[in-house]
Amino acid sequence: MKSVFLFLLSFAGLCAQVPAPPASLAPETVIATVDGRKLTFGELQSYVTTLSPEAQKAALTNKGELLREYALMAHLSRMAEEGKLDQKAPYKEAIASSRMQILTNAQLNEQYLNSQVLPAEQRQFFDANKDRYTQVKLKVIYIGFAADPAAKAPDGVKYHSEAEAKAKIEDIQKRLRGGADFVKLVKELSEDEKSKNQDGDFGTLRKADNLPPDIKNVVFTLKQGEVSSPVKQRNGFYLFRAEEVGVRPYAEVKDDIYTELKQTHLKEWIDGMTKSIPLKIENDAFMAPNAPAVNQ
Repeated sequence: MKSVFLFLLSFAGLCAQVPAPPASLAPETVIATVDGRKLTFGELQSYVTTLSPEAQKAALTNKGELLREYALMAHLSRMAEEGKLDQKAPYKEAIASSRMQILTNAQLNEQYLNSQVLPAEQRQFFDANKDRYTQVKLKVIYIGFAADPAAKAPDGVKYHSEAEAKAKIEDIQKRLRGGADFVKLVKELSEDEKSKNQDGDFGTLRKADNLPPDIKNVVFTLKQGEVSSPVKQRNGFYLFRAEEVGVRPYAEVKDDIYTELKQTHLKEWIDGMTKSIPLKIENDAFMAPNAPAVNQ
């Protein structure tokens, strides 16, 4: 049940973000004749808004293909109705199920759109969760190693073994603790050319970023100016220095907070609605662990 609600929740949020294709003609403008019936721009536009964002983009890029697809669907669906396939199993049940799902998602989408998030609530959420918006600007020294250190690098430089790389990064850490200049050691010893050419600049990391746990757990415990212990990754060791530690500005994250609170409100509404609906099990045998599955 939880997975169903999460799906519906994400669907409602997605629906709220899918833009309608831009209107360039009046809705009543006739753009084609399909099986002798006039098709208006408004009708076709309504159809396009039901498609996924990717399908919308493709449809608006190739309008001829869009019209052919629409014409085929309209023709085949009319044939099915004339043949009363909508009253025949399993199509009748599938139509009823699809209708229920569409109306369910429609109600969820309306609830999402109409729920209110006040600026004061956004600000309160930010103040209570500032740790989530921590960011740290870093410099780095990197020493790599190879699974086969005997192999030759393209530039002829010998690869380090893991043990050699570890010993080298630990020596650098020792020199830094002794007062050595971080940037100077970057230029002398770091093996990541991109950051090395920028005096070790690694960029700014945020807690919301998708980072390897080993790195995330280290860099967000650093105080400004502090150097980390060596962090081992798949192909090397890192030493990080925190240049700046701070919190992302409220103005930068308020839109993300707004969306999260809207989704939270919808989830709370779904949970409350679920608990409020009377449900009585009439057949205990159906609920038994060894009862036949409903799709068998």
